[in-house]
Amino acid sequence: MSKFRCLLLMCTWFSVGNLATAQNNYADQLNMHRLRYTQGFLQDPRSPLDSNDIKSLEFFSADSTWKLTCQCKLTENPRPFELPTYSGVTRTYLHYATARCERGVEKFDVRLYKNMTQPGNPLYGSNLFLPFKDASNDEQTYGGGRYINLSVNDIENQQIVIDFNTCYNPWCAYSSGYNCPVPPIENHFSFAVAAGEKQYKGKYKTKK
Repeated sequence: MSKFRCLLLMCTWFSVGNLATAQNNYADQLNMHRLRYTQGFLQDPRSPLDSNDIKSLEFFSADSTWKLTCQCKLTENPRPFELPTYSGVTRTYLHYATARCERGVEKFDVRLYKNMTQPGNPLYGSNLFLPFKDASNDEQTYGGGRYINLSVNDIENQQIVIDFNTCYNPWCAYSSGYNCPVPPIENHFSFAVAAGEKQYKGKYKTKK
């Protein structure tokens, strides 16, 4: 075997090893994120799930190809609008920015919103909200769509990283009695997002 071929094989093994290590590290980080997410249900007194229910939560395997660096453009002079919820009430939001994302051959726009229901509340001050629906709904994932939490501080140099592995179900997926925003038509994707939280396998609860 020539020295060049040996060197090429060594470089290939090194690259594959680095990629595998990076994927493993990412999976570990995502698992920690999901652990905090599930534990959050047990710490919130308003939570629809208890310690037995969280055993029925399911997620897609970590897939770093769904962690996208997107071009981000702020909306000029956005006006507040009323976003409907599945319970029939509305919540006031701003269309804060639009992110242009690419994954393989797919190119799509994502609208990011800012909650204006309580503009003085520090919990909402820098938060951005990404509600979306996709082709996996009603099959692998919740029919009402899923959400991603972001921050205005995540926008740097007109870019934002959107990790669809962190998308989660609204509480309406588990129980009645919650005001869950309906993803606007602008954030309906024709393709399936096989990432993040799957359809809840536990028993749906009905509040009296």
